[in-house]
Amino acid sequence: MDDSLQRRCAIPTIKFISLCLFLVLYICFGAAIFQVLERPLEDDIVKNLKFERKKFLKENSCLSEQALEAFIVEVVEAANRGVSAARNVSMSEPNWSFGQSMFFAGTVLTTIGYGRVTPLSDAGKAFCIVYAVIGIPLTLILFTAVVERLMLPTKMFLYFLFRQLGHIYKVFHIQLLHLFIVFSFIFTFFFLIPAGIYTALEPDWNYLDAFYYCFISLTTVGLGDYIPGDNWQQHYRALYKVATTGYLLLGLIMMMLLVAVIYDIPELNIGFHFYLKSDGIESERVSLKSSNESKGPKYTKHVDEPEPTQSYQGQTVPAEGE
Repeated sequence: MDDSLQRRCAIPTIKFISLCLFLVLYICFGAAIFQVLERPLEDDIVKNLKFERKKFLKENSCLSEQALEAFIVEVVEAANRGVSAARNVSMSEPNWSFGQSMFFAGTVLTTIGYGRVTPLSDAGKAFCIVYAVIGIPLTLILFTAVVERLMLPTKMFLYFLFRQLGHIYKVFHIQLLHLFIVFSFIFTFFFLIPAGIYTALEPDWNYLDAFYYCFISLTTVGLGDYIPGDNWQQHYRALYKVATTGYLLLGLIMMMLLVAVIYDIPELNIGFHFYLKSDGIESERVSLKSSNESKGPKYTKHVDEPEPTQSYQGQTVPAEGE
């Protein structure tokens, strides 16, 4: 590697290290804020739990502390496996009914992974691994194919905005308007409205809880603290789970569409500044590779003629009538 290439490598390396340090600091910042916000509430819950435990043992002197502790451990372990002792278990739908199982399969393939209900058997765990290894790539391929098709009408709308506003505003401003419209559509129909629906269907959720669930799910964070249909009094619970699975699939597709629209705006592609290609290293690597391959036989392919285009502010868009 010559000196010029080393100097070019140094710049993106410094940027990359700076980004790593910033991310570490950002994680520490988040940890500090969460600690300040959540620790007092946790301390109150622990204090109240200790009080209730002492009160229960006092009122039930025939029960030893060891027996109570053993019972609590069983309850906690069952809750961690998705079975709650705080309700009439015989009246609730099993976690592995078809509707519940379909919901679980959807969270696995979309990598949301709430973690509330998990396979209990060794065979189930092994099948989950194989199922995810095959299903996750297929799901991503399907999502990508759907987003690719959705980008056609999305770009047609962008070109319509170019034709209507291109003589007044700059391309970047029109792209921002287009992004705002797409974002508003997704935000309204996949966050605001579903949050209102979940608020009406879930007796223990307020609107913030429902919106929080939509956001955590569609960003694939999947904390699992809020899951629709877990209330044993929920009517048509299996159908409710299947409908929620459909919502998650469509919502993730819309999120990928939003990312694709953002990626099409070069000014908003911040990650470009941290890639090697941003300093010409990738192009030089390709150039070196091309020069090495030039000694061998060359292969060419014919491409179709490009469609007629017209330019707005340095960017090409389809001409009128296309």
